[in-house]
Amino acid sequence: MHLALCVAYFVVLLCLAMYGLHRSHLVLTVLRHRKKLRAMRENAPTLDNYAREGKSLPHVTIQLPLYNEATVAGRLLDHVAKIRYPRELFEIQVLDDSTDETRAMVRKHVADLAASDLSLDIAYIHRVDRTGYKAGALEAGQKVAKGELIAVFDADFLPQPEFLEQVVPEFIDPKVGMVQARWGHLNRGHSLLTRVQALMLDGHHLVENRARAAAGWLFNFSGTGGMWRKEAISSSGGWQHDTLTEDLDLSYRAQLAGWKFVYRDNVLTPAELPEDVSAFRAQQYRWAKGTVQTARKLMKRVMTSPLTLSQRVEAFFHLTPHFAYPLMVFLSILLLPALVLMPATNPQTMLLIDLPLCIGTTGSLAAFYAMAEVAQGRRRVDAFKQLPALLALGAGLAPHLTKAVIEGLGSMAGEFVRTPKKGIEVGTPAARSPRYRARADLPMVEVGLCLFSLASTVASIETGHWFATPFAMLFTFGYGYVALLVASEQMARRKAVAEAPALAQAPDSIRDFSSPALDAPFPE
Repeated sequence: MHLALCVAYFVVLLCLAMYGLHRSHLVLTVLRHRKKLRAMRENAPTLDNYAREGKSLPHVTIQLPLYNEATVAGRLLDHVAKIRYPRELFEIQVLDDSTDETRAMVRKHVADLAASDLSLDIAYIHRVDRTGYKAGALEAGQKVAKGELIAVFDADFLPQPEFLEQVVPEFIDPKVGMVQARWGHLNRGHSLLTRVQALMLDGHHLVENRARAAAGWLFNFSGTGGMWRKEAISSSGGWQHDTLTEDLDLSYRAQLAGWKFVYRDNVLTPAELPEDVSAFRAQQYRWAKGTVQTARKLMKRVMTSPLTLSQRVEAFFHLTPHFAYPLMVFLSILLLPALVLMPATNPQTMLLIDLPLCIGTTGSLAAFYAMAEVAQGRRRVDAFKQLPALLALGAGLAPHLTKAVIEGLGSMAGEFVRTPKKGIEVGTPAARSPRYRARADLPMVEVGLCLFSLASTVASIETGHWFATPFAMLFTFGYGYVALLVASEQMARRKAVAEAPALAQAPDSIRDFSSPALDAPFPE
């Protein structure tokens, strides 16, 4: 019994350390290719390259997929209308699947923009149903799109006027199928939660994407803030909706078909971060479930493709990071019996085994996020200060995302539940309330695991397992923090509904609360 427990404990810890060390590998890859990354940034082509090579500028379509986005749709349309590009080569498609008053608001806004600027080519497309959700809307728009290049922006993004001028020139290379820009964060400083989210996304964009792009590994379109060559979409099988991460799915299919992807870390598109943990959990749920579904769909094809060994290894880690969440839950459950039944190690064993494992799982994260902060001119110490909160939040999300992993392994597709948005303007406080909120059941699992981890913390101190104490405390704080936030948010929401009978009696299409059975799953 003791042997089996010991083996299970260290196998789980080693698997988690493996994912942690992979982050270290990404950091080293960025450092190894820093000259190449600098050259890619400094020698980026411009629109003048088309004239120098005797080529005409391509026609561009910008797609704006919307669904009940009353708080942000107008802001998005205004920003897109200000993008600089020859008007005769520029089309805007508003792909509106809305079922509430957003439909009338957006239709009127589109008409007003067209009336105020007769040169603006803007089309309003409304589907009678949401077949395929976002992927279905993009596919429907593509069938009638005029552009040979197609950019996509979600409702909460603020495309900058120079976006096309910076991104379109990359497509002068006929092999380029997609260009991804970096995400910015409108409300980074709103709270600890938004600061941690911003750090997590910066790690993805400024370490993962840069490493993969520079090393020639596969990376993905992030669902928004990027541009596709229409031919690359069509020749790779088009937008498919058998997973919840249609962007990741198409990205891998396109690269396996031979298309080249480009990452532009110096092209920034600001966006809005979820400001409550229920919405954030919903977002992460969709990403986790969809990534597992994409791994189910494409992993065999990736591993048997003529990619290099390093490309296949990196693709494995890229498609399986969310399996760390069930491992974290399993580790937190194993911790208490392991502390009680296993004797405390002596100082020499701690230094040889426990300390390297501790550094492997946490030190790599510190280096990873410190690099993300430095890359945007921030201080390393800022990442170190936020690292405990980031680790705790990751632990607290683990039970919810474990459910997403299990569902992703068991079924394909599912409901595409979007993230609530407030409609924050640059440089202004978040004064609005979202038109809809993510719904979640009371977090009883997290409460139970919090109490279990608290017992593990006490046991680690009593039995002299000093290296286990920080892990046990981390699980305790993480589960408790997320449980407290979710419970307080949901009780406040239910109180607000109870105090507004008219809202409580309104149909779901107007109230737009997510299905309780899905626990509000939700690309960044």
